[in-house]
Amino acid sequence: MQLIKTFFAKWYPVILAFLCLLYSVGLGLLGRTDEALYTAHWPGTILLFALTIRQRRQ
Repeated sequence: MQLIKTFFAKWYPVILAFLCLLYSVGLGLLGRTDEALYTAHWPGTILLFALTIRQRRQ
């Protein structure tokens, strides 16, 4: 159980960004291109914020 907590504590931004990417692709495949373009920026933003927060902690 501790291993799972450690894994998610370290990799949660990547998992969240991947889920947002899948959401954006799904919207694009459904023909909702405006929404897909808007949500396409979420993964990069999530990863940049996570990187910045981790650098500030150290």
